[in-house]
Amino acid sequence: MTITRRDFLAAGAAAGLSFAAPVIHGAARQSPYRTAIIGSGWWGMNILREAIQAGQSQVVAMCDVDRRILDAAVADVEKLTGTSPKKYGDYRELLEKEKPEITIVATPDHWHPLAMIAAVQTGSHVYVEKPISHTVKEGRAMVNAARAADRVVQVGTHRRVSPHNVAGRDFIRSGKLGKLGMVRAFVHYGGGPEKPRKNVEPPKELDWDMWCGPAPLRPFNGDPANPWSGGIHPRGFRQYLDYANGTLGDWGIHWMDQILWITGAKWPKNVFSTGGRPIKGAPILTPEEQTSDAPDHQVAQFEFDDFTVSWEHRQFAGNNAEKGESVGCYFYGTAGTLHIGWQKGAVFYPVDAKQEPVRFPPQLGQPDDQNIKELWADFLQSIQEKKRPVSDIEEVYYSTNVALLGMLSLKLGRSIQWDGVKEECVGDPDANQLLRRPYRGEWKYPES
Repeated sequence: MTITRRDFLAAGAAAGLSFAAPVIHGAARQSPYRTAIIGSGWWGMNILREAIQAGQSQVVAMCDVDRRILDAAVADVEKLTGTSPKKYGDYRELLEKEKPEITIVATPDHWHPLAMIAAVQTGSHVYVEKPISHTVKEGRAMVNAARAADRVVQVGTHRRVSPHNVAGRDFIRSGKLGKLGMVRAFVHYGGGPEKPRKNVEPPKELDWDMWCGPAPLRPFNGDPANPWSGGIHPRGFRQYLDYANGTLGDWGIHWMDQILWITGAKWPKNVFSTGGRPIKGAPILTPEEQTSDAPDHQVAQFEFDDFTVSWEHRQFAGNNAEKGESVGCYFYGTAGTLHIGWQKGAVFYPVDAKQEPVRFPPQLGQPDDQNIKELWADFLQSIQEKKRPVSDIEEVYYSTNVALLGMLSLKLGRSIQWDGVKEECVGDPDANQLLRRPYRGEWKYPES
């Protein structure tokens, strides 16, 4: 059986849901929000275009440490709006001079905390990309800053508003899955050995010291002509642990967030992870060349009070031997299995093989098969109505922590016990030291 768009929208209307269009309820705003973006690359511009199309934003300023990327992004905005946003290379100057009402933070992961906190402290509502932070205690500081400033902070976990994900959540919460016992989350993509890339001088248009910011200053190894080359900037940073947390921190946050959002759980009590780089090879970092250092495969187990979660990813062998998509979650219940995926939607397979599967087709936006439009609509509505958004910073803080704790266990090489109330590893000072990290140079670690 297939749930059609008409079926889903009818059910959504009955439940009081609305994800179809970016409509702001309540009194109409007389002027658009003064909007700025920090990090104007590929994904940041996906967000900003949706903000422009929603008709509630005047883009007043844009910030990026790479002038090439910034100039191209500003030119794009000029074509879309007929206006010329001011250009900045330092987000602090932008926030001080422009005082935007809305700020989009779409930088690499290691910059999310400082930029988001500074934005709310200057009075801005914030749309910040996932994962919210590089370490656990940064995330807690972000939540506390948002609450202290009484600002709306939406996180870019757009699967919370994807129609087939919403339908899958409703299906599980209605009891049709039966009792949930286990969830398997995964991302399987192909790949192979990694060759070191030569360290080179950064392009003159790029402020590399500012790009690294509070994180360690590694040699530059990007390829301006090929952003997918595997170099750190502009798109390879997710596989360098100084700036991100590998595939679990990148893809895994989406699926960990789905699990917490659907079940209502907040944290695991036990975590164990293992993995490595047997295919990519040992990490290399010399003055002459370097590779990434994130694991090419990882397996993690998270024990919650009422169910167990397993995570696995690999960057080799693809997924051609397995049925279904290369990404997603399998929710295993007493009545059957629900696979919530991405581009193919969601499917419920009943325990009784004679029963027909129930399918929830995808309804994704373009480019890049996402639902930013719907998430931005919720963001605007939350600002207007002074309420928490669907991807509120605190909820996604807990989701981010699941991924970060998996990486923490991997780095330690052993399991950890997590006290979600105290937000610390039980009786484990070595693990607790990894809940934060030193910041470089002038940058100060945010205190909660």
